[in-house]
Amino acid sequence: MITHGNEIKLFSGNSNRALAESIAKKLNTELGNIEVATFSDGEINVHIAETVRGRDLFIIQSTCSPVNDNLMELLIMIDAAKRASAGRITAVIPYFGYARQDRKARSRDPITAKLVANLITSAGADRVLTMDLHADQIQGFFDIPVDNLLGGPTLCNYFANEEKIDVVVAPDLGSVKRARKVAEKFGVPIAIIDKRRPKANVMEVMNIIGDVNGKRCLMLDDMIDTAGTICQGAQALKDAGAVEIYAGCTHAVLSGPAIERLEKSVINKLVMLDTIDLPQEKMLGKFKILSVADIFAAAIENVYLDKPMSKLYD
Repeated sequence: MITHGNEIKLFSGNSNRALAESIAKKLNTELGNIEVATFSDGEINVHIAETVRGRDLFIIQSTCSPVNDNLMELLIMIDAAKRASAGRITAVIPYFGYARQDRKARSRDPITAKLVANLITSAGADRVLTMDLHADQIQGFFDIPVDNLLGGPTLCNYFANEEKIDVVVAPDLGSVKRARKVAEKFGVPIAIIDKRRPKANVMEVMNIIGDVNGKRCLMLDDMIDTAGTICQGAQALKDAGAVEIYAGCTHAVLSGPAIERLEKSVINKLVMLDTIDLPQEKMLGKFKILSVADIFAAAIENVYLDKPMSKLYD
């Protein structure tokens, strides 16, 4: 039977060290001493510079851009901890990359989310702690426990306290369930943006289901990548008579033309969580960043103390 030592150990890769430091501060501890560097040819080199034998390890690393480098850092850190006889290893992945490739949309497509799950498990992780997976069924791709924390309540609390919302808008059909839950908390109706996606990262609005005329609208999604969906959706709401448009997301991927699109968009405010570290040069005046350090710190403490996680989902 796997047991853990009497000391918690937190380590961080290079993807989001600011969040890792905030989590450590919430837990009244410091990040462990680990060197994560590269050889001259680009290969990743990891060295854990303190003892971890029998300890309960939490390795904090989002697999965001550069996705492959950050993923390899995570895998190598897990392997190093396993070979150093760590007691339990929890991969804390605030943003889980490759999650959009969760099924075969066409023949001969890969299911990369399953491949990444296999790699993390094979590297030696005993548990995964993440937030707002793009598809809930990815939890079943792992043969180890997965805790999929919710970022929605943090966003909802912010908007409930800071803005007046008349309608919650689902930016696509896949977001209807999330939008309905939020609308019930706010006591407002929902609207749905009907769209089609002719190819990856290209979206066309077909219709808006629901009344948004003269309303203050809130669009929520799990991630914003190139921002095509959220910006075109916001413009469609504006064209339909919406007076103010707010947006929120858990994962600020913001790749390619995202910043330019958001700057020119009719969105009044975009609120995002810090699962991905947003460089200062990408910050716009309409952006607001909320921290998930409290949630992850509480989850890490529960895992370490073998306490139930259910309260974090209430």
